[in-house]
Amino acid sequence: MIPEWMWIVWLITAAAGFAVLETIALANRRDGDTLSENIRRWLGITPPSLHRRISVPVFVGVLILFVVWFLPHIVFNIL
Repeated sequence: MIPEWMWIVWLITAAAGFAVLETIALANRRDGDTLSENIRRWLGITPPSLHRRISVPVFVGVLILFVVWFLPHIVFNIL
């Protein structure tokens, strides 16, 4: 069994890692350093590329599916 404190440490570590990287990216003011800018590049949004026709709908679909699963999972203890 995984102790509760390990999940808490993992969440804090993930949030702190994001906060550190995003703060550095915002402080240096260079284009392309933030998470949002990287996601746009990975999905082919900036600069525009042909694979965005597939990558953006897949990304949006995965986010929607995650929320559709996660909310009832947490609120109603389903699955």
